[in-house]
Amino acid sequence: MAKLMKRKTKTLIVIFIISVILSLKFPSEIEEEERAKREKLEKEEKTFSVFLQRESATSTRGGVVYLADELHGLEYDFYRQNCPQAESIVRSTMARIYMQQNDISFGLLRLLFHDCFIKGCDASVFLDDSNGNKNRSIERQAAPNKTLRGINEIDMIKEELDNACPGVVSCADTLALATRDAVVLAGGPFYPVFTGRRDSTQSYFDEAMDEIPKPNDNITRTLFLFSRRGFDERETVNLLGAHNVGKISCDFIRNRLTNFSGTGQPDASVDHDFLNELRLACQDSNSTNHNGTVASMTSREMRNSSSAMIFQGLSASIPSGARFDNHYYQNLLGGRGLLFADQQLMADTNTARLVAVYASDDGTTFRRDFSRSMVKMSNLGVLTGTLGQVRNKCSFPTSQS
Repeated sequence: MAKLMKRKTKTLIVIFIISVILSLKFPSEIEEEERAKREKLEKEEKTFSVFLQRESATSTRGGVVYLADELHGLEYDFYRQNCPQAESIVRSTMARIYMQQNDISFGLLRLLFHDCFIKGCDASVFLDDSNGNKNRSIERQAAPNKTLRGINEIDMIKEELDNACPGVVSCADTLALATRDAVVLAGGPFYPVFTGRRDSTQSYFDEAMDEIPKPNDNITRTLFLFSRRGFDERETVNLLGAHNVGKISCDFIRNRLTNFSGTGQPDASVDHDFLNELRLACQDSNSTNHNGTVASMTSREMRNSSSAMIFQGLSASIPSGARFDNHYYQNLLGGRGLLFADQQLMADTNTARLVAVYASDDGTTFRRDFSRSMVKMSNLGVLTGTLGQVRNKCSFPTSQS
């Protein structure tokens, strides 16, 4: 009997060991599975973007709200005849830039938003139309635009385009295409960019001063400014999700840490532990990346620069990984939004509910809504046909460039 039990025990052990071995996956198998998942996701996103394109061109009511007349003469692959390589030039040049600056995606997103928010996506934010008049302020000099990044990179891409097709592709289209490609490089969703934009002949300093959303805006002001551009609450909440990549200057959050709204106290909506993290990072002028590593700045560098930078990854108590995901919304649920305007999304019942929706899954809902909203953002107030011009150099009107 004892021998029989011993034999059964050995048999069970062998079976268990075999089952464990069979359940193990070799690294190559894991990599293959991950690659298959990525390919499936990319295929779904591209299929979805084609759906967006078709709906944008044909829908007249309900569903996706991009009506044909909202395209204002834009077309998909507008340059297919006079510069068929335009989009591939933008894509390849953007890839080279990204290899050297993997935080450029947020810079270009912000540059596109600031351009499109003021009189539409017409590259007015680049333009110096002062004609040497020091008394005339240009859009780029408006306070919200002084910290913009990506202008030099767009100039670089535009130069490549003009080498291949002189005077054909506008600065406005260059920015729209480059931003989409930068989003994809950062792990974000692919979305269709309609082209055929032309560049404005003037810049808008006063409008930029008044109408660009500010880091310290409350939820009422944020919703108002977005609604004036035709964005509803859901679109506003998912567009602000672009803050999940990039880095933010300590200057934008310093008042939340010590003297919020002149109270002499920190912002009570900031999580206590997160408040201490931010104070330490800004005091030491360190930059923290998405992996949590710290690159220090000397005190001398800090004295010479009031723009110590903090990555959004600093707020990621929930690991965000390397993809363009929904950790931004998860952070807001925990009171860990970097900007006051971000955390204010939790101060309104409707927007707080949307934050919870975007935080609740693996990021799929956010990515799909973000695709829709970026198509809509990129089509705001465009100039087409004979309106505007195609600048040779993005900073100057064609007559001066």
